[in-house]
Amino acid sequence: MSNIVAIVGRPNVGKSTFFNRLIQRREAIVDAVSGVTRDRHYGKSDWNGKEFSLIDTGGYVKGSDDVFESEIDKQVELAIDEADAIIFMVDVESGVTGMDEDVAKLLRKIDKPVFLAINKVDNGKRAEDAVEFYALGLGDYYTIASINGSGTGELLDALVETFPEHVEEEEEDALPRFAVVGRPNAGKSSFINALIGEDRYIVTDIAGTTRDSIDTKYNRFGFEFNLVDTAGIRRKTKVKEDLEFYSVMRSVRAIEHSDVCIVILDATRGFDGQVQNIFWLAERNRKGIVILVNKWDLVEKETNSLKEYEQQIRKEIEPFTDVPIIFISVLNKQRIFKAIETAVEVYQNRSKKIKTSKLNEVMLPIIEHYSPPALKGKFVKIKYVMQLPTPQPQFAFFCNLPQYVKDPYKRFLENKLREHFDFKGVPISIYMRKK
Repeated sequence: MSNIVAIVGRPNVGKSTFFNRLIQRREAIVDAVSGVTRDRHYGKSDWNGKEFSLIDTGGYVKGSDDVFESEIDKQVELAIDEADAIIFMVDVESGVTGMDEDVAKLLRKIDKPVFLAINKVDNGKRAEDAVEFYALGLGDYYTIASINGSGTGELLDALVETFPEHVEEEEEDALPRFAVVGRPNAGKSSFINALIGEDRYIVTDIAGTTRDSIDTKYNRFGFEFNLVDTAGIRRKTKVKEDLEFYSVMRSVRAIEHSDVCIVILDATRGFDGQVQNIFWLAERNRKGIVILVNKWDLVEKETNSLKEYEQQIRKEIEPFTDVPIIFISVLNKQRIFKAIETAVEVYQNRSKKIKTSKLNEVMLPIIEHYSPPALKGKFVKIKYVMQLPTPQPQFAFFCNLPQYVKDPYKRFLENKLREHFDFKGVPISIYMRKK
């Protein structure tokens, strides 16, 4: 099982700064104004060789404090329901606030690891002030400074200690898993119902009707696999942002346990930020990806509508543009079997193994004609290439100066691999190794 860690707390305590530090990217916007994080952010991180998914729950203030307190309660409840471990962040400058106490009250009831992280502790005086947080009743705490990373090592050491040592293999692991992911109400359950020819899943106009991720064994084109319908939310709520937050938390699990992700989007809403979040999560997890544009029958079309729509999506997913995009209508059963046939092809591409002799025969002449650019007067000579024995395509290029090969040339090599060997829908990893 993968591990999901949620960072919770009131606004402006430094959650997004901490999140950015762990995923080593500036994804979440950081500002001194509280409530800047309005969308949820999802990323991958690892510590001591243990990977985990990280969710920055944010905190959006709407109206009065009373309204906000009910909102933060919902956010924390959603996070603690799905996450394996919780990092509860507070701010030493503000001390213990009423909102901190409300969150702590919820966290004391749960049987999951909770780590109290006191942020902005960057000197001895503040370390002394941190003692007051014992009043929250959550036991020992960790003093950190998100801005410079001070103290985060001790916190992460303790966090990964709670992760299980050995992953239990699931019974169905022998069968490939195709996860159907996307926003609430994009047509995920209807898609699976249309494929299997029965109403196995409840379908309503209410976003988030599906509550659990359920597997369906499916056989098509002489190929048997598990179709996984991902959940939306656990109960009805009028809070749109919470709906999306919970759906993506469930999608995180489905994505990480899958081989291929079938990303369904609503053609009337477009390839928006929420769908992009899910797409990039699948890409970072190195899963096969197929994009399905559902409800295409509802879009007013002109001569080039389909082509323009597809170009727009490919622009958003650059540089990983080698992804199949299929326009479907679940209601009219248009191209739904084409979608599954393509997903099977992507699965086969992902598990493809290319002989070392063939790889060298194709790639070495290309490298000879277009060698890596010289850097600081040093010339890189690539002598050998091989595919690594991993579940997804990874290639090692052996050369004299691997540190001088930069990302643009790696992308060139990836494009050439795609040109000569069909890896449509599959992320490729390229490593430069010392000869």
